[in-house]
Amino acid sequence: MAEILRTPEARFSELPNFNWEPIYIENLKGFEGLRLHYIDAGPLDADQVFLCLHGEPTWAYLYRKMIPVFTDAGHRAVAPDFFGFGRSDKPQDESVYTFEFHRQMLTAFIKHLDLQNITLVCQDWGGILGLTLPMDMPNRFDRLLVMNTTLGTGDVELTKGFLDWQAWVKSRPDLSPGRLLKLACPHLSDAESAAYEAPFLDICYKAGVRRFPQIVPDRPDAPGAALSRKAREWLRSNWAGQTFMAVGTQDPVLGPPVMQALQKDIRNCPEPYEHPDAGHFVQEWGSDIAKKALVAFEKG
Repeated sequence: MAEILRTPEARFSELPNFNWEPIYIENLKGFEGLRLHYIDAGPLDADQVFLCLHGEPTWAYLYRKMIPVFTDAGHRAVAPDFFGFGRSDKPQDESVYTFEFHRQMLTAFIKHLDLQNITLVCQDWGGILGLTLPMDMPNRFDRLLVMNTTLGTGDVELTKGFLDWQAWVKSRPDLSPGRLLKLACPHLSDAESAAYEAPFLDICYKAGVRRFPQIVPDRPDAPGAALSRKAREWLRSNWAGQTFMAVGTQDPVLGPPVMQALQKDIRNCPEPYEHPDAGHFVQEWGSDIAKKALVAFEKG
C-alpha cells in the first residue's frame, strides 16, 4: 500500500461538545498496518448498540448531538471513522478507496467488537454501505435509523443533484470540509466548522474525500451494485426489525424523493419524519431526530 498519512492528535485538541476519548484499533483483520478510530459511549452491557456511520466528507464528530440522546436513555453508541476520514489513517493512493474496501472494514469492525443488538444509524455513505450489512449478519441487527441516504444499486438513474455534487467535488481536489459544512449548516459555529476541517492538514490527506462521490455505483455492473441490489431485495422481503426514517427536506442530493423511494425498499418502514430545516447533514439537527426515533422504537 502507498504512503499512509496519520493526522496528528494536536489537530483534535479543541472539539466543541465532543469529549469522548478516542479509541484505536491497530490490528483490524484484513487491514493490518492501518489504524482505525472509533468512539464508544454508554454502558458496554447495554441492551441496544447504536452503530453510527458517517458519510462524505465528515467523521464521528457529526454524531455529537445524537449520541448523548442514546446514552442518556441507557444505550451504547459506537461511531467509527472510515479510513480516509476523521482520526482514522488515510492512505494517500486514491485507488485504495473502493466500495468493497469500506464495506469490508465495517464487517471486520462489527466482528472485532462483537456488536450485537445493533441499531444501524446511517446517513449518506453510512447508509450506502451500512444498509448492505444486515443481510449478511441478520442476527446482529435489530433496528434501522435511516437519514438522507440511498442504496447504490446501479439500476436507478442518479439524480441531477447527485451528479452536480459529484462534478463539484471532482473539480475541487482540495475541497474544504469545514467550509462545506458551514455552507450547508449555517448555524454551525466557526469552532464546529474547524472540527470538520481538523482531519485534513492539506490536499494529500483528502484522497478518501475525493473518492467517495466517484465510487457510488452508477451502472448495473459497477462495483458494489450487484451487492446493493441483493441488499435491496433482502430488505424488501426479509427485514423484520423496526425502522425509523428521518429526512432533511433541504437536501438537494438525497432529499425527500430519494428517501421516499428508499422507504419502499425497506419492509414495514413507516412514513418518514421530515425535518423542515435540516439539509443533507441532518445529524446537525439530530437531537430532535434521535429523541423521536427512541419514542418510535419504544412504541414498537
